[in-house]
Amino acid sequence: MFTIERIDRSSSPECAAEARVRKLRTWLGRLARDITRKIAGNAEAKATFAETLGLINRLLRQKRSDRGADKLYSLHAPEVECIGKGKARTRFEFGVKVSIATTNAAAPGGQFVLGMQSRPGNPYEGHTLAGQIEQVERITGVAVARAYVDRGYRGHSVEAEGRRIFISRQKRGITPTIRRELRRRTAIEPVIGHMKTDGHLGRNFLLGVDGDAINAVLAGVGHNLRLLRRWLIRLLCALVAWLSATNRSPSLGFAHRQIT
Repeated sequence: MFTIERIDRSSSPECAAEARVRKLRTWLGRLARDITRKIAGNAEAKATFAETLGLINRLLRQKRSDRGADKLYSLHAPEVECIGKGKARTRFEFGVKVSIATTNAAAPGGQFVLGMQSRPGNPYEGHTLAGQIEQVERITGVAVARAYVDRGYRGHSVEAEGRRIFISRQKRGITPTIRRELRRRTAIEPVIGHMKTDGHLGRNFLLGVDGDAINAVLAGVGHNLRLLRRWLIRLLCALVAWLSATNRSPSLGFAHRQIT
């Protein structure tokens, strides 16, 4: 004996969401056609609505299986891209890639950001390394001798005379000093986390591709200023404690003991 049971998938949450999306697309198409009819004889109105209607038509034409730069993920920010993370908890992120360079050695004030660049177009990470090294050398005025990167930068081809690039989990040509510095590469992850939560790197409120570039630079500057502020507060507290200890009068201490 066996039983055949029919599974009704039309009532699943996925099907309900797809039906709602189809209805929204229908409403959007009706609205776009209505606006197009009403501005047919007005050249000024056509110029005003040209960009918005172009994005709407691009959204209505695209399919779920479409990939690449032509895929539209946001009407108010067409430059947004889908970036694959490869993590179980976060498979994808929507935004723009940002390249970050920090100091490898542990400075007394913290790990400072030396360079930040936004990378629109979702480029391969290995192709962005040369530009990031050039920015760091331009800002600091010091040639980069050793750079430590993650495995996403394989195939960079930017090694030159006096410069070496070490990739995470690399085994060849590793000395004890290089191994110690390579382990410190992961220290950049907390810096990225702090900039996402405290420096508005995780959510950009500036418009366009230029806004993405400005927001990335301001996030790095803000991180460095927070480190400097914390270091100056510690220095001020130590200075106040030292001054209070040196200016303490013995007579006041004797009077205090007599009163108590």
